[in-house]
Amino acid sequence: MSEATEKKRGLRKQRTGVVVSNKGDKTIVVQVTRRAAHPLYKKVISLTKKFHAHDETNDANIGDTVTIVETRPLSKLKRWRMTAVVRRAVED
Repeated sequence: MSEATEKKRGLRKQRTGVVVSNKGDKTIVVQVTRRAAHPLYKKVISLTKKFHAHDETNDANIGDTVTIVETRPLSKLKRWRMTAVVRRAVED
C-alpha cells in the first residue's frame, strides 16, 4: 500500500510473533509473547496470545517469525494480516 493510503486509514496495531500453525489455506496462527508486570505482585511475567492472520501467498511456515497488522474482519476469527516474514525457521 502507498504511504498516503496508510495515513488516510490511520494507525493500525502491529505485532511480531512466531507461527505455530499453518494448516488452514491462506491462514496462519501467530503466537505473540509480551512481558508485563503482575497487577498485584509487580513481578514481570510473560503473557502469550494467539492471533489468526491472513497469509495470501501461504508463504509462512511453522517456526517463522512474522509481522502482522490489524485489518478488517476477514472471517470469524481472522482480524489480522501478515505483512512480512522477519526471520525464517532453521531447517534441520
